[in-house]
Amino acid sequence: MAATTDIQTLFEAGAHFGYARARRHPSAATYIFGTKDRTDIFDLEETERRLEAARAFVASISGKGKQVLFVSGKHEAVGIVKEAAERVGAPYVAGRWIGGTLTNFKNIRKRIDRLQKLMSERESGELEKYTKRERLMIDREITELLGRFGGLVKMAELPAALFIIDTRHEDTAVQEANQLSIPVVGLSSSDCDFSLVQHPIPGNDTSVRSIALVTNLLAEAYAEGKKVATVEKVQPANK
Repeated sequence: MAATTDIQTLFEAGAHFGYARARRHPSAATYIFGTKDRTDIFDLEETERRLEAARAFVASISGKGKQVLFVSGKHEAVGIVKEAAERVGAPYVAGRWIGGTLTNFKNIRKRIDRLQKLMSERESGELEKYTKRERLMIDREITELLGRFGGLVKMAELPAALFIIDTRHEDTAVQEANQLSIPVVGLSSSDCDFSLVQHPIPGNDTSVRSIALVTNLLAEAYAEGKKVATVEKVQPANK
């Protein structure tokens, strides 16, 4: 992987700040360096190690031609997650998690297929056969489906892993992933239950700078893995 991070970069992004000591989840204790002014401070050496391990894991997933689903509905993270995922061609949920996205994926996929069908018909001009009112209703349906499932269009099957900003905030996504034994990579602050996250990145999950740093590093790792998968897929044909 081309880029790495270091403790100074994490510090400058404010990744070391957790929540007030009173909000600390017991499972977060091992990642805490200390407390200052009643605020938990993460051990950035541990954060750095966990971040690099998470990046290696994400790269290994995309390197096998599998997908990682990027997830966050926090207003601080929505734009960052959407932009990063779209940049590297990863599926994403940037907004409210729809219950059953994983555990009822068969039916969710039907809604995505419906969205793709309507968009294809609109682009090809097939909707011209309908009345103006009918086209208006279809346009509204497309807008609604895009808002709910637009980031999942490229996800033909269940993802091999999830990358989540704030695993406490996205507890339903975490529960669904755990139920299906899908590994979770999570940027998790001190109020999160780390026992539910297979690849935790302990750090500030509220600061825009911290979120952007971690998300972009994970996205880059995903892109690097995809390059490896592409090369390995092409090479046999050249022999």
